[in-house]
Amino acid sequence: MSAPNLAPIPELFVSYDSAAKLKHEAGELVSWDLTARQVCDLELLMNGGFHPLKGFLTEADYDGVVKDMRLADGTLWPMPINLDVSEAFAEKVEPGQDIALRDAEGVILGIMSVTDKWVPNKSVEAELVFGADDIAHPAVNYLHHKAGSVYLGGPITGIQQPVHYDFKSRRNTPNELRAFFRKLGWRKIVAFQTRNPLHRAHQELTFRAAREAEANLLIHPVVGMTKPGDIDHFTRVRCYEAVLDQYPASTTTLSLLNLAMRMGGPREAVWHGLIRRNHGCTHMIVGRDHAGPGKNSEGKDFYGPYDAQDLFRKYEAEIGIQMVDFKQMVYVQERAQYEPRDEVEEGATILDISGTELRRRLREGLDIPDWFSFPAVVEELRRSKPPRAEQGFTVFFTGFSGSGKSTIGNALMVKLMEMGGRPVTLLDGDLVRKHLSSELGFSKEHRDINIRRIGYVASEITKNGGIAICAPIAPYLATRAAVREMVESYGAFLEVHVATSIEECERRDRKGLYKLAREGKIKEFTGISDPYEEPKDPEVRLETEMNDIDYCAQQVILKLENMGLIRG
Repeated sequence: MSAPNLAPIPELFVSYDSAAKLKHEAGELVSWDLTARQVCDLELLMNGGFHPLKGFLTEADYDGVVKDMRLADGTLWPMPINLDVSEAFAEKVEPGQDIALRDAEGVILGIMSVTDKWVPNKSVEAELVFGADDIAHPAVNYLHHKAGSVYLGGPITGIQQPVHYDFKSRRNTPNELRAFFRKLGWRKIVAFQTRNPLHRAHQELTFRAAREAEANLLIHPVVGMTKPGDIDHFTRVRCYEAVLDQYPASTTTLSLLNLAMRMGGPREAVWHGLIRRNHGCTHMIVGRDHAGPGKNSEGKDFYGPYDAQDLFRKYEAEIGIQMVDFKQMVYVQERAQYEPRDEVEEGATILDISGTELRRRLREGLDIPDWFSFPAVVEELRRSKPPRAEQGFTVFFTGFSGSGKSTIGNALMVKLMEMGGRPVTLLDGDLVRKHLSSELGFSKEHRDINIRRIGYVASEITKNGGIAICAPIAPYLATRAAVREMVESYGAFLEVHVATSIEECERRDRKGLYKLAREGKIKEFTGISDPYEEPKDPEVRLETEMNDIDYCAQQVILKLENMGLIRG
């Protein structure tokens, strides 16, 4: 008989023949195009990674999870898993109705039988699930600025898995991993959850964890959605594969988990434990500040360093998986080896490189010693993250109409082109309106769409090593924050507030727009009949009324030099 952790677990997929029939019938249903996060959630619902969930949470289950980390029937489950949709779509759907769930390319992945529809209190969800209603937390920011305003709940009928074209041999469903463990005769398996590349300290940590638990090792990195700004999963998987031969093949395997992390600290640790149990693991390494999102808006850590371990320990029996405490590993120079920090005697020379210091060394092209990481890993990281002066970046001007954004942007473009080395593109507000957004008006919704389009184009330019200079009005804080997040996935973002007063802009009024706005002939005009939300902490603030254009452009150049984005 198989050990309980190796026996097959339920999936939500129907048979091949039934799937073919349902796919045909689903063509007549109302369809929802899933977001990237929803695709991750749906995949783990269908393949058993989120067992015992049979679909997106009902309202009763959601309320129980938010308040007490329990489903309506009392089962432990710490993270809300709901289908968030727009108000417009929700109006087309009623409980009792089936909807088709499609990926970004329109492929039907499953059918949802809607049983519940409600408008959640997202502030309460943020407070109870993530500990604070603070948009500095990436999941809270997602709740308020990306997630749909209406939640749908109901069971899922799985038709097919999402298609992944990358690293196919490394992607395993829970039942595939359980079958693999059965075949090799593994009974005890310790999971190592990570969203970062592996360095020598991680290798020593995982070796010790496996020995301590007398278990085999599953390196189980997340390749779905992690924290904004994290190293992309393509680079990370190449790093994992580069060091896999440092582990004994008979006791270690690597599998990729298509999970959308919430960076929820203690609750996330419990969630990760349940997911790893479903994948056949018996132990899991829980790290210091496990799945922590970093600092809150007041500059303090969202969670205590051991909060995740404490909560996991409290529910360990219910999770059904044993915790292996993360031990901080440091390099002891005298013995040329890694040891747990709390076991090193006083007076020994300890060497360590923090994540922040590693990023600085990569950014500035500095040496990364062999005792810290593997040469193959460093090589992959340098390919993905060249020194900052060789990376793409975005300069985003914001300010009133007539403030001088486009003029300064043009001057900056010329100066950067004079330096050479990278292509430079100016995304001027008027030109974008003409070529990308000619069908849009000037309502708040349309302005947001226009700015997000600019942000998307800028992020693609940045990703491909170019320089994007954007010069729209961009009056809203939340929209500018969304653009920053888009760009910072690939490179640096420099916000420049052209702080020309509304009086001076109106005095200049070269296009006669302010006059028309005052006469009521232009509706929703920024600064006159529509608000401008001033940047709170831009990288550069320019005063144009007393300074010429060349001086202003030079201030941006100096800041770019200071940030290491151009060489002095």
